[in-house]
Amino acid sequence: MSTRAQIAIEIGPEQWAHVYVHFDGYPSHMLPALAPWTPEDIVAAKEIRQVRADELDCFDPPREPPILPRPTCELCHLYVWRDGAWVELDPETHAPEGSAQ
Repeated sequence: MSTRAQIAIEIGPEQWAHVYVHFDGYPSHMLPALAPWTPEDIVAAKEIRQVRADELDCFDPPREPPILPRPTCELCHLYVWRDGAWVELDPETHAPEGSAQ
C-alpha cells in the first residue's frame, strides 16, 4: 500500500503549488529524501512517484500541480519549505508537526 503525500510550494501571494507524491510519503523517509532538493526542483518535477535523495522519480507525462490559496493536506502527509528546510506541516495549525503551538 502506498503512503501518498503532497509537497506544498509557495509560488506567489496566496498561491501554493501542491506536488503529488505517490509512495513512501511517510516522514521518516520523506524528510531525509527531500533534504537535497530545493522548492524549485520539486515544482519543476510537477508529479512524483517517489522522492529519493539521489533522484526524483517523476511521472511522464506529469500532471500540473493544483494551485491552492494555502497549504492544504488532502492525503496522508503534507510537507513545506520553512526557514531553509523541509518540514511536515500540521494542516490544522500550519505549524511543523511536533512543535509547540
